[in-house]
Amino acid sequence: MGDATIGVQVDGVSKRFSHRVKGEVYAAREVRLDVAPGEFLTLLGPSGCGKTTTLRMVAGFEKPDEGAIRFGGEDVTALPANGRGIGFVFQNYALFPHLTVADNVAYGLEVRRVPSAEVGSRVAEVLKLVGLAGYEHQFPAQLSGGEQQRVALARAIVIRPRVLLFDEPLSNLDARLRVQMRTEIRDLQRRLGITTIYVTHDQEEAMAVSDRIVVMNQGRVVQEGTAQDLYHRPANEFVATFVGRVNLVPGRIDDLVGGVASVSMLGTTVEVRSVAHGIARGDAVRVVVRPEAIGLSAAGSEGPSATVASHAFLGEKIEYGLDCGGAALQAVRYNAGPGEVLPDGAPVTLNFAEEALALLPGDGR
Repeated sequence: MGDATIGVQVDGVSKRFSHRVKGEVYAAREVRLDVAPGEFLTLLGPSGCGKTTTLRMVAGFEKPDEGAIRFGGEDVTALPANGRGIGFVFQNYALFPHLTVADNVAYGLEVRRVPSAEVGSRVAEVLKLVGLAGYEHQFPAQLSGGEQQRVALARAIVIRPRVLLFDEPLSNLDARLRVQMRTEIRDLQRRLGITTIYVTHDQEEAMAVSDRIVVMNQGRVVQEGTAQDLYHRPANEFVATFVGRVNLVPGRIDDLVGGVASVSMLGTTVEVRSVAHGIARGDAVRVVVRPEAIGLSAAGSEGPSATVASHAFLGEKIEYGLDCGGAALQAVRYNAGPGEVLPDGAPVTLNFAEEALALLPGDGR
């Protein structure tokens, strides 16, 4: 569909706004992204982290104060949005309520003066692609939230964009529909091969759809990588706590040989292979322990002793709150059968999946 697939480069862009109390503030600061042709890249972070501002600069809705934006090597920094060849899916869908589904989808083609004979065939093609064949004469108010989202997606891709951009597209949908729609968006992007930048604050959504994730905080990129990279090898405490649930357990490096650290924590010693740069023998550290990396054995086994402080049965998993010598930990057990739920107050012994552990400095970095 459309032109040959292109990459997107965001080269050190910054955007400042004037705040009546804080003065000049940076919404985005020296942001650098290199999106490969056909890649699905997600900008992930909390509200106000700069991800939407960055997306709007890529789109041409905002002009950066510094830096450059390139599409396929072409500098588009000064080009308006309608000259960049983008498709944009807004958080609120931005459908015209007085137009039918077909007319909403056709709008971008008509603005571009595509011949009317071609408009009809292209609208029919994309409505079939997003599962809305037969909805041509419906109005937005007659559609469900998921159907409106499909119309917005069809409108974005019917113009055959060079780059497809999404701004929190699923935030107005209920939880079940969000899961369904994120799968549909990902499948459609793979079929079309359009270079895509997607913005969300939902880490599970980001992990489900992305080839690569860029985590942002306070206007800056703090880490980028695959979902597995971010989850298992977080660069700092912010990433560790934002991407998934986590226990940050205080410890100390007893030895460090060949990139493998022996760490004392919770009265036991563990070996950790994912060690942040700059950590040395004797340093205080925090061990990144995901809830699923904690195994629970019968009391009296070898390992730290703990007590079940709380539990929640969630069908395919049980989530436990544990008290380990005053340290509060989260653990999860999957595929527990009937009668295997540990009650509150039950004594247990902890063991750790060492290959899943990672280390961060102990000073809060």
